Amino acid sequence: MKISTKGRYGLRIMTDIALNEKEGCVSIKDIANREELSEKYLEQIINLLSKQGLVKSVRGAKGGYHLTRDAKEITVEEILIATEGSLAPVACAADSDCCENYCDCVTSFIWTKIYDAIIDVVHNITLEDLAERSLKGGKCAGC
Repeated sequence: MKISTKGRYGLRIMTDIALNEKEGCVSIKDIANREELSEKYLEQIINLLSKQGLVKSVRGAKGGYHLTRDAKEITVEEILIATEGSLAPVACAADSDCCENYCDCVTSFIWTKIYDAIIDVVHNITLEDLAERSLKGGKCAGC
Protein backbone atom coordinates (compact mmCIF):
# COMPACT_ATOMS: atom_id res chain seq x y z
CA MET A 1 0.00 0.00 0.00
CA LYS A 2 1.26 3.43 -0.87
CA ILE A 3 -0.03 6.68 0.63
CA SER A 4 -0.33 9.42 -1.99
CA THR A 5 0.60 13.06 -1.60
CA LYS A 6 -3.05 13.75 -0.71
CA GLY A 7 -2.72 11.60 2.39
CA ARG A 8 0.71 12.88 3.33
CA TYR A 9 -0.21 16.53 2.78
CA GLY A 10 -3.53 15.99 4.57
CA LEU A 11 -1.59 14.98 7.68
CA ARG A 12 0.67 18.02 7.31
CA ILE A 13 -2.30 20.37 6.85
CA MET A 14 -4.09 19.01 9.89
CA THR A 15 -0.95 19.16 12.03
CA ASP A 16 -0.33 22.75 10.95
CA ILE A 17 -3.89 23.75 11.86
CA ALA A 18 -3.61 21.98 15.23
CA LEU A 19 -0.40 23.88 15.98
CA ASN A 20 -1.60 27.30 14.79
CA GLU A 21 -5.34 27.60 15.43
CA LYS A 22 -4.89 28.99 18.94
CA GLU A 23 -4.38 32.40 17.33
CA GLY A 24 -7.55 32.06 15.25
CA CYS A 25 -8.44 30.46 11.96
CA VAL A 26 -5.58 29.22 9.83
CA SER A 27 -5.48 30.25 6.18
CA ILE A 28 -4.49 27.97 3.32
CA LYS A 29 -1.99 30.61 2.23
CA ASP A 30 -0.23 30.49 5.62
CA ILE A 31 -0.18 26.68 5.61
CA ALA A 32 1.20 26.65 2.07
CA ASN A 33 3.96 29.08 3.05
CA ARG A 34 4.94 27.21 6.23
CA GLU A 35 4.81 23.79 4.58
CA GLU A 36 6.24 24.98 1.23
CA LEU A 37 3.40 23.38 -0.71
CA SER A 38 1.13 24.48 -3.54
CA GLU A 39 -1.81 26.56 -2.34
CA LYS A 40 -4.04 25.24 -5.14
CA TYR A 41 -3.31 21.59 -4.26
CA LEU A 42 -3.87 22.25 -0.56
CA GLU A 43 -7.30 23.72 -1.38
CA GLN A 44 -8.29 20.41 -2.99
CA ILE A 45 -7.11 18.45 0.03
CA ILE A 46 -8.73 20.76 2.59
CA ASN A 47 -12.02 20.29 0.72
CA LEU A 48 -11.76 16.52 1.29
CA LEU A 49 -11.02 17.10 4.98
CA SER A 50 -13.93 19.53 5.23
CA LYS A 51 -16.36 17.11 3.56
CA GLN A 52 -15.48 14.52 6.21
CA GLY A 53 -16.15 17.04 8.97
CA LEU A 54 -12.57 17.26 10.22
CA VAL A 55 -12.18 21.00 9.56
CA LYS A 56 -14.60 23.88 9.22
CA SER A 57 -14.10 27.01 7.15
CA VAL A 58 -14.79 30.54 8.34
CA ARG A 59 -15.24 33.32 5.79
CA GLY A 60 -14.04 36.87 6.12
CA ALA A 61 -10.88 38.88 6.68
CA LYS A 62 -9.79 36.71 9.59
CA GLY A 63 -11.21 33.57 8.02
CA GLY A 64 -9.59 30.28 7.34
CA TYR A 65 -9.91 26.81 8.83
CA HIS A 66 -10.12 25.32 12.28
CA LEU A 67 -10.51 21.80 13.62
CA THR A 68 -14.05 20.62 14.34
CA ARG A 69 -12.88 18.59 17.33
CA ASP A 70 -9.98 18.61 19.73
CA ALA A 71 -6.74 17.29 18.20
CA LYS A 72 -6.67 14.42 20.71
CA GLU A 73 -10.00 13.20 19.30
CA ILE A 74 -8.92 13.09 15.64
CA THR A 75 -6.99 10.03 14.50
CA VAL A 76 -4.53 9.58 11.67
CA GLU A 77 -6.95 6.92 10.41
CA GLU A 78 -9.71 9.52 9.92
CA ILE A 79 -7.39 11.89 8.09
CA LEU A 80 -6.04 9.20 5.77
CA ILE A 81 -9.48 7.80 5.00
CA ALA A 82 -10.72 11.33 4.22
CA THR A 83 -7.87 11.88 1.76
CA GLU A 84 -7.14 8.37 0.46
CA GLY A 85 -10.39 6.44 0.80
CA SER A 86 -9.96 2.85 1.96
CA LEU A 87 -6.63 1.90 3.50
CA ALA A 88 -7.02 -1.75 2.54
CA PRO A 89 -4.22 -3.16 0.34
CA VAL A 90 -6.90 -5.02 -1.65
CA ALA A 91 -10.68 -4.60 -1.61
CA CYS A 92 -11.42 -7.97 0.03
CA ALA A 93 -9.36 -7.10 3.11
CA ALA A 94 -11.95 -4.50 4.09
CA ASP A 95 -14.97 -6.30 2.68
CA SER A 96 -14.78 -10.07 2.27
CA ASP A 97 -18.23 -10.06 0.65
CA CYS A 98 -16.85 -8.28 -2.41
CA CYS A 99 -15.06 -11.44 -3.57
CA GLU A 100 -16.79 -14.75 -4.16
CA ASN A 101 -13.45 -16.56 -3.79
CA TYR A 102 -12.46 -14.95 -0.49
CA CYS A 103 -12.85 -18.11 1.63
CA ASP A 104 -11.01 -20.28 -0.91
CA CYS A 105 -8.24 -17.78 -1.60
CA VAL A 106 -4.89 -18.84 -0.21
CA THR A 107 -3.71 -15.21 0.07
CA SER A 108 -6.78 -13.59 1.67
CA PHE A 109 -5.38 -14.00 5.18
CA ILE A 110 -2.28 -12.02 4.19
CA TRP A 111 -4.30 -9.01 3.00
CA THR A 112 -6.49 -9.10 6.10
CA LYS A 113 -3.44 -9.22 8.41
CA ILE A 114 -1.81 -6.31 6.57
CA TYR A 115 -5.02 -4.28 6.71
CA ASP A 116 -5.52 -5.03 10.42
CA ALA A 117 -1.95 -3.95 11.16
CA ILE A 118 -2.38 -0.69 9.23
CA ILE A 119 -5.63 0.13 11.01
CA ASP A 120 -4.10 -0.73 14.39
CA VAL A 121 -1.32 1.81 13.83
CA VAL A 122 -3.30 4.69 12.31
CA HIS A 123 -6.25 4.30 14.67
CA ASN A 124 -4.01 4.71 17.71
CA ILE A 125 -2.11 7.84 16.67
CA THR A 126 -3.92 11.13 17.13
CA LEU A 127 -3.47 14.54 15.59
CA GLU A 128 -2.35 15.70 19.04
CA ASP A 129 0.45 13.08 18.91
CA LEU A 130 1.62 14.49 15.57
CA ALA A 131 1.48 18.08 16.83
CA GLU A 132 3.47 17.20 19.96
CA ARG A 133 6.05 15.35 17.88
CA SER A 134 6.34 18.38 15.61
CA LEU A 135 6.89 20.72 18.56
CA LYS A 136 9.69 18.49 19.85
CA GLY A 137 11.33 18.59 16.43
CA GLY A 138 11.18 14.80 16.24
CA LYS A 139 10.26 14.39 12.63
CA CYS A 140 12.34 11.36 11.64
CA ALA A 141 12.10 8.21 13.75
CA GLY A 142 15.65 7.22 12.73
CA CYS A 143 17.28 10.61 13.33
